[in-house]
Amino acid sequence: MDTFMSEPWLPDIWIIVTLLAATFQTVRFMLQKQLSTTTLSAAGATFSRFVYSAPPILFLLAVYLWASRQTLPTPAPAFWGYGLAGGAAQIAATICVVLLFKQRNFAVGITFKKTEVILTVLVGWVVLGEGVSALGFLAIALGVAGLLLLSGGAQAKGLRLRDLGNKATGLGLASGFLFAISAITYRGATFNVASEDPLVRAGVTLAAVVCMQTLIMVVWLHLREREEMRRVWDARRTAVWIGLTSMGGSFCWFVAFAVQNAAYVKALGQVELILSIAATTLFFKEKISGRECLGMAVLVGSIVMLVLVT
Repeated sequence: MDTFMSEPWLPDIWIIVTLLAATFQTVRFMLQKQLSTTTLSAAGATFSRFVYSAPPILFLLAVYLWASRQTLPTPAPAFWGYGLAGGAAQIAATICVVLLFKQRNFAVGITFKKTEVILTVLVGWVVLGEGVSALGFLAIALGVAGLLLLSGGAQAKGLRLRDLGNKATGLGLASGFLFAISAITYRGATFNVASEDPLVRAGVTLAAVVCMQTLIMVVWLHLREREEMRRVWDARRTAVWIGLTSMGGSFCWFVAFAVQNAAYVKALGQVELILSIAATTLFFKEKISGRECLGMAVLVGSIVMLVLVT
């Protein structure tokens, strides 16, 4: 591990894995949008992410432990609380995003999801008292302006606060908030894995959380949408790629954060918006209005500014 981290080419590897992470994540959401509008419910499309990623994650963790001659560490009791909270929040957030895709086009849905960065900073300021600079508040104000532009829809005129109360905006903000909660609790979970190897801490956390999420979704679907589990199996030729791209994205994000400042990784990660615009116009054949383009540009600009000044 030390030899790997000291390689002279390492400073550039974070760029590659960040771009890969954004690509994996875009493809995963594309597949979930496609399945949720043609074959599966929002819960079924979410379930496919976890059930098809759990086996390869467990397998790769076992291979890594064997290759590195390490034993499986025993997590502290707090690990399970953090993992369960983060897993539940991520399930709800993913369902919100999939439902959002039915309200607005793909690119707008992905942009709404990115409010998690702004919401994470605001939660830290309000709840934890973490300081925010004047530039940070300016970035947040720009983000609100971007939200107002997006919230009104393609035909809206002007900036109206009441537009923030529509269903699409509610789903977008809820997904951002829930993704922010999951990110914070996952970080707490990794701190409760007794290992000096960051890959082991991340792998154990990811494996445990995905298994818990799969179990939660099995129980939920059994009680509320029993036929959906059969549909997820019938759609396995497509759904399995949701699991694999989910696993690839999670791994690449972790590697990027392990070798580079999180602010730079998050800033470069906004390339996901460019990918989502390409997917919207080329794959889904959806139109993006001038107002929506301006709103996305303002919101993503505020996010980049925020992560670079905090």
